[in-house]
Amino acid sequence: MDTLGLYIHVPFCGKKCRYCAFYSDCYSPVLAEEYVNAVIRNIRHYSHKNQVVDTLYFGGGTPSLLSSSQLDRIITETKNGFALEENAEITLEANPNTLNPQKLCELRKIGINRLSLGVQSMNDHELAFLGRSHTAERAVKAVNDAFDAGFENISCDLMLGIPKQTAESLEYSINRLAELPIQHISAYILKVEENTAFDCEEIRNALPDEDTSADMYLKMCSLLESKEFKQYEVSNFAKQGFESRHNSRYWKCLDYLGIGPSAHSCYGGKRFAVPSHISDFVQSEVQSTVVTDESPCGFEERAMLALRLKEGLDLDCIDSHREDIERKIPHLIKAGYAQFDGRFLSLTAKGFLMSNSVIEYVIF
Repeated sequence: MDTLGLYIHVPFCGKKCRYCAFYSDCYSPVLAEEYVNAVIRNIRHYSHKNQVVDTLYFGGGTPSLLSSSQLDRIITETKNGFALEENAEITLEANPNTLNPQKLCELRKIGINRLSLGVQSMNDHELAFLGRSHTAERAVKAVNDAFDAGFENISCDLMLGIPKQTAESLEYSINRLAELPIQHISAYILKVEENTAFDCEEIRNALPDEDTSADMYLKMCSLLESKEFKQYEVSNFAKQGFESRHNSRYWKCLDYLGIGPSAHSCYGGKRFAVPSHISDFVQSEVQSTVVTDESPCGFEERAMLALRLKEGLDLDCIDSHREDIERKIPHLIKAGYAQFDGRFLSLTAKGFLMSNSVIEYVIF
């Protein structure tokens, strides 16, 4: 039996960020307890003693709003219901403002061994514009406190393409992050999503143009590489051995099971999603799901996801499509979008920047 990744969507936030389109609701202690009970019911429903779980990921929302004891109950139930690997990667997404030395020690004690901190920028003006509640110094303290508590696998989110962000302010953020005891950076270009506070012409008109964002992305890739953060996916950079094992499941079409409102799964040969309603989730004995794909992980999807990874697409595994793809490779190489070693076709940083159109050209 193949291993499984377990994703728990924690739909609570103290404050909604202006750019965020992920499903979340206002935190309350009563609702949080009802939510935890519902998560445990669902773990019991899906449990399979012989199913090895090697990654457990608490995403959100702001999962760090849950208490250590609530998170411990979920981890304990996972151990009871599945064969949770001794060295499983257990990740908690966290807002720096929700962490303190005592809580970090508690989190480490209950088995969480990877933190993903929503830093976004080390510039206070940029943070305020994004609607983040923490400051740069608060983020620094959270990272250092986590390291002192024993966390050896810490990731920070970084955003580029923020209105009024400059190449210099981006470089400053990268340099400050690289000085901290972190091993991973997830870096995203800001996109205006529908039904967010940023969904207006004023914000769209303030975004950097495509050329400026492209220059920032390429500069970021180069600078992170010089700081020993190797790019292994379009938006993810890690020091050697610290690539996200859980997120890699998504890109490699490996099974993962999602629990919680708006959680997605690729499990049992289907893709399915949970409706984005916290009230329905806490009131149901078992979460309701909607099938979104009856037969996932076909050639096109596998190829698309593989080309998001630095290692690229293994042409030895796609004999029926190889000849067609190989005809396109010289053009990709000449344009600086890809490289090919005779087996793996992989995108360059320039190719990643144009990944949607490049991947479409390769596959179709």
